[in-house]
Amino acid sequence: MNNGDQALSFIYFAGCLLLVGSAFLTNRLPLGQAAKMVTAWLLIFAAAFVAFALRDDFAALGSRTLAAVRGDNVIETRGAEIRIRRSGDGHFWINGEINGRPVRFLVDSGATITTLNRETAAGVGVEAGGGFGTIVETANGTTVMDRGQAERLRVGPIERSGLAVHISRDEGDGINVIGMNFLSSLSAWGVEGNTLLLKS
Repeated sequence: MNNGDQALSFIYFAGCLLLVGSAFLTNRLPLGQAAKMVTAWLLIFAAAFVAFALRDDFAALGSRTLAAVRGDNVIETRGAEIRIRRSGDGHFWINGEINGRPVRFLVDSGATITTLNRETAAGVGVEAGGGFGTIVETANGTTVMDRGQAERLRVGPIERSGLAVHISRDEGDGINVIGMNFLSSLSAWGVEGNTLLLKS
C-alpha cells in the first residue's frame, strides 16, 4: 500500500472513531454499557480497516481460489497482465479461447508458431490452407504441418487477431501450443520463479 492509501485509511479510521465517540457522549450511556459498545465498534472498525488495507491480497487470493475451482493455473489477472502458475509437470498451462471457443494451451517459448491439433482446429473453425504443408522441427523430431489462421486468439485479457497457426497432422498429438509468434507480440513476458508473466 502506498503512503496516500495509508493516509486515507488513517483519516477514515479516525473519523469513524470520532463519530462513535461523539454519539456516546451525546447519549450519556452508563460507563459499563458504553465500554462494551466502544469495544464492539473498535473491533468492527479494525476489521474494516484490515479488509481495506489488505484488499489487493484478498483479491489475489480470490483469483487463486477461482482458478483452482476452474482447474486453471492463472494466479492473477490485472488490467492487460496475467500471471500463470507452473504446473506440477514443470510446464505452464492456461485455458484460453480461439474464435470464442475454449482451448487449453501449453505455453512453449521453444515453439516458433502457435500450434493446434487437428481436432481442436476443426472444433474452433480454423481451416488448413491448401498446399503441401510445412516442415517443422519439434521436440519429437521433424514433422509436416498445415498452415492456418486464428481469427481471434484470447488468453485472459490478451487478445490477438489474425494469428498464424500450424495445424498438426498427427492424430495422436492432442496438445495445443502457444508459441513465439504470440509471445513476441506482447509488450513483456517472462518467468519469475514458478510464475509466468504475460503483458499485452
